[in-house]
Amino acid sequence: MNKDMNNTKKKHRKGLGADKLNMREIREVIKEQSTASSGDFHKDRKNDTKGNYGNRSGANHRGAVQGGAVQRGDANKKSANEFRYDRDERISAKQSTITRTKRQDSDGKKSGNDYGTQRKAVMTTVRPKDHSYNRNEKDERKVNHPVSDEKQLHQQRSDYKDRSFARKENEGRSGNARAGQTRNRRAHTLAQSNCPKINKCGGCRMLNSDYQEHLNEKQKTVDKLIKKYCKVESIIGMEKPYYYRNKVHAVFDHDKKGNPISGIYEEGTHHVIPIDSCRIEDQKADAIIVSIRGLLKSFKIKTYDEDSGYGLIRHVLVRKGFTSGEIMVVLVLASPILPSKNNFVKALRQLHPEITTIIVNVNDKQTSMVLGEKEQVIYGKGYIEDSLCGKVFRISAKSFYQVNPVQTELLYQKAIELAGLHGSETVIDAYCGIGTIGLIASDYVKKVIGVELNKDAVKDAEINAKRNQVTNIEFYKNDAGDFMGGMAAQKEIVDIVFMDPPRAGSDEKFLGALVQLKPNKIVYISCNPVTLERDLAFLTKKGYKAEIAIPVDMFPWTEHVETVVLMSRNDK
Repeated sequence: MNKDMNNTKKKHRKGLGADKLNMREIREVIKEQSTASSGDFHKDRKNDTKGNYGNRSGANHRGAVQGGAVQRGDANKKSANEFRYDRDERISAKQSTITRTKRQDSDGKKSGNDYGTQRKAVMTTVRPKDHSYNRNEKDERKVNHPVSDEKQLHQQRSDYKDRSFARKENEGRSGNARAGQTRNRRAHTLAQSNCPKINKCGGCRMLNSDYQEHLNEKQKTVDKLIKKYCKVESIIGMEKPYYYRNKVHAVFDHDKKGNPISGIYEEGTHHVIPIDSCRIEDQKADAIIVSIRGLLKSFKIKTYDEDSGYGLIRHVLVRKGFTSGEIMVVLVLASPILPSKNNFVKALRQLHPEITTIIVNVNDKQTSMVLGEKEQVIYGKGYIEDSLCGKVFRISAKSFYQVNPVQTELLYQKAIELAGLHGSETVIDAYCGIGTIGLIASDYVKKVIGVELNKDAVKDAEINAKRNQVTNIEFYKNDAGDFMGGMAAQKEIVDIVFMDPPRAGSDEKFLGALVQLKPNKIVYISCNPVTLERDLAFLTKKGYKAEIAIPVDMFPWTEHVETVVLMSRNDK
């Protein structure tokens, strides 16, 4: 390349002129010059040991390439004489650049920054720097603007920036306002619900509403179903509708890493949702369950796996006396053997000395039932006691006892009031459980007969009668429908029947026996208004009339509602 450039210089010195060169020579010179520049570029990058190469501006390199392209594009549009003139100028500039580069190389003073300066000089020679240049505009805009045009353009740009800034600022304000409103709504919802599991658990669906609104919804439900039969009074709400459940049940499982977890089943599945505390469960009971889970690793106790059948602990049940404060812990195991059970009891009571009894319940069957048949008391007396409506009740692991004692007192008091007792009545307490309603009513009647199918509950009921020194009550282990059918067959007289069936309501056999027995009054305590409506429809067709219904919020924040209804016989 240097040889060709020297030949070019000699031709200029001899006065041959630029017009003596043909187009082929021009292209060769430009091509070799570009190759030389590229070679120097890569040579500088390779030899750059001081990091100067990184300081070069990429914009300068891009500008030189773009400038060359523009200049070549303009050359194609020019006349032959103009082209010769521009060609001489371009070749002279490039020759001067190469000469300076050689001189600097020989002196050993070339650096990355010098090379960047040279590239900038070439760019300036090809196309003068013009800040007003816009690639998207026509070629005429590539020249410098007059002073007046520059001022006008500067003013237009300033106005545009001001408008853009104002628009963005307004958008930012409105965007922040919208974001703030969204955050406030979310914070309000979270503050109301107070439960991170509300969408998975399914137990407290209405926890994210106002309590009065919650009561209104339950009132509407009862009105819709029962109002066609009788007057429905206003629902009785709870003064403090939190942490009311005195019976807490937790399922035990393990996560993907094998760590033990405890909680409840996700609605409609057997997937365990880990829960440490719940807004409707007794706080002490929740703390005990968490402590038991924490002890499992120390005692090498594995949680039960429903699929494989491997593991030991399946459930934990905690019951607490509302007035007595006594606490029962039931460990539901797949095997009757609890490793180091004495040490386990000692460790648990060190954490919670308020525990009064601990029971091991054995459930070794593939079943959805929580409790098994076999039990072993490993600490304490094996039961707890609690007071309700002035009576003391013994509660064992399998006994039925209302989970909300505060509202239960209100419910039973309303039931006694609706019955209108005078002291001479014979009363049946159907589905009596541990004898709560019958024992409470015993102070106002001549005789009470309690009927219950669960033998453990009947045993507790008999003990409760002795504990409260009640002598005008008898308990029978039998199906309530069969028992009342037998009484009807013997033409025995019963004045009032208290019935508190499970959520599924009463079956037709029981209702048929009830109609045959012909009591003057029926006090129906229901925990499901749907099945209550069904049973009222049956009884009203059989000679009974519903007089009044009183809803009681026994289960705040859930969909369930308790209702007590008084019915009387029309043909009496």
